[in-house]
Amino acid sequence: MALKTFGTPLPNWKSPVRPVGATLTGAYVQLELMDPDTHAADLFRAYVGHDEVWDYLPYGPFSSASAYHRWAKESASGVDPMFYVLRNLKTGHCGGVASYLRITPEAGSIEVGHINLAPEIAGSRASTEAMYLMMDWAFAAGYRRYEWKCDALNIPSRRAAQRLGFSYEGIFRQATVYRQRNRDTAWFSVIDGEWPALREAYKAWLAPRNFDAEGRQRERLGDLTRLVRAASDPGL
Repeated sequence: MALKTFGTPLPNWKSPVRPVGATLTGAYVQLELMDPDTHAADLFRAYVGHDEVWDYLPYGPFSSASAYHRWAKESASGVDPMFYVLRNLKTGHCGGVASYLRITPEAGSIEVGHINLAPEIAGSRASTEAMYLMMDWAFAAGYRRYEWKCDALNIPSRRAAQRLGFSYEGIFRQATVYRQRNRDTAWFSVIDGEWPALREAYKAWLAPRNFDAEGRQRERLGDLTRLVRAASDPGL
């Protein structure tokens, strides 16, 4: 008779709390729970003229600040997804958004998504620190799994996931339809056992000593996270 096998016992594990939108502050960025009345006009300013940032999102671009404000009121003011606004502490301006979504405390799983970074903050220490702060909160709260998903054709997003230390898990074919086109979805994750090493990688990369007088990085984050990732994306 075949021996039965089961998953690793978790006798002391308890479901984590749901995020409540607490402000997350770092050295370069502050994450503020989205308030359309406070944030929408500045976010629209950051996105104007950069319609390409909406290419892989199911909404946008917006024709006016009032249209963006209306969308934010209707769609981005809930608890799942829970939208954060990235405020660049160097400039004081809002430069993008990201959200927690598919929040499933009973499984210990949470996803980061709806990431939309204006050019003024994309690729900066502030945007990387924002991803660090959101992930750090999730694992400190007791989540076991932190997910990243994107259109499989969105190569910049897949590269970003890998740079940030997410492990590639595969492609879900014909996962959904948006903008009247098919979407195959690429899946990535970080699990709690990987976070301590990734946390140290983030801290090393974000440290002021990692940047020269012109702001150029000395070590790349992708090099620091590479040894932690369980699997690399073969499509890159």
